[in-house]
Amino acid sequence: MAKILIIEDEEPIRRVLKRILEDENKTFIIDEAEDGKAGIDALLASDYDLVLCDIKMPKKDGLEVLQEVKEKGILTPFIVLTGHGNIQTAVQAMKTGAYDFIPKPPDLNRLLISVRNALESKSLVVENVRLKKRIAKAYQMIGDSKALGDVLDMIDKVAPTQARVLITGPNGTGKELVAHQLHEKGQRNRQNFIEVNCAAIPAELIESELFGHVKGSFTSAVKDRKGKFEAANNGTLFLDEIGDLSLSAQAKVLRALQENKIQRVGSDKDISVDVRILAATNKDLKQEIADGRFREDLYHRLAVIVIKVPALKERLEDIPLLCRHFIQQISEKEGVPAKEIDQAAIKKLQDYPWTGNIRELRNVVERLMILGDNPITKKNIEQFASK
Repeated sequence: MAKILIIEDEEPIRRVLKRILEDENKTFIIDEAEDGKAGIDALLASDYDLVLCDIKMPKKDGLEVLQEVKEKGILTPFIVLTGHGNIQTAVQAMKTGAYDFIPKPPDLNRLLISVRNALESKSLVVENVRLKKRIAKAYQMIGDSKALGDVLDMIDKVAPTQARVLITGPNGTGKELVAHQLHEKGQRNRQNFIEVNCAAIPAELIESELFGHVKGSFTSAVKDRKGKFEAANNGTLFLDEIGDLSLSAQAKVLRALQENKIQRVGSDKDISVDVRILAATNKDLKQEIADGRFREDLYHRLAVIVIKVPALKERLEDIPLLCRHFIQQISEKEGVPAKEIDQAAIKKLQDYPWTGNIRELRNVVERLMILGDNPITKKNIEQFASK
């Protein structure tokens, strides 16, 4: 059952539009507003699935209404209607965020098709928002230690900029979470976040993975293929384990950063790209430079800002919060009741040598959720933490 708002200062036109929509679908709930201000008030007071909005109206015109509701984060699609329309008005309405632009008197078939499509698009937008919230929750950084607080403060300062960031720290500390936070809190958060694990891709394929290739450039290149740089265009590219990148690939990444251009493998054609680069490594890149395995010029391009993620041993006070977070997360995922954990067990976990950091702690908590008592005890930690 869709709820539609008609914002139109001429009552006869509102009446006609309402009748057209009711004839199309008897389940539509249709409200009316006689001017732009009344339309904004209605949108702030209730949720709508679609708005049909005139351009020329008293108090606030249609473009002002559209601009104001978008600024307030209202995602309802707008179909803009006007008898005073021209190409410039149409372009301005679409730039402001209108779903469609239809001149008055509207063509009946075009209007109904646009209404159906706009209602379908609203469903997709809502689903996309829901998925983004779920993804954001999955990449939360849990804890209230000073060590983590310093990282979160740095993220808040750096995320809104376009600065490249090098994220360092041991395996399992959450470098990927930092990258996601930088993207989600940045100006490019509506665009793609593309991740490449440089250590997981064979050296002979990494250049194709990053830059793409043209058909016939090597044996298995049966068709043209975009690389990750193109996929991340206007968004964020996260180069995880950048220290494992071959020197040949490093040279091409350096060129991409210097010139904002890439070439697909097997091609000499430049492709312009606009990508924010985040990189991560568990290696000491300065030592890698000294040993001839990493380019110093690339390091300085990547390390405009360096964020060091602390090891778990540097934030032991976060273990109680992390445990409860993982217990709840695993409970929801597996559909099993959450368990309590007693203070002696927490103390034992804080004394444990976490060589695998946060990732190892989560694995231990999952093991305890499956095999431990309720509440989880110190004895359970001794039984299952080191398995």
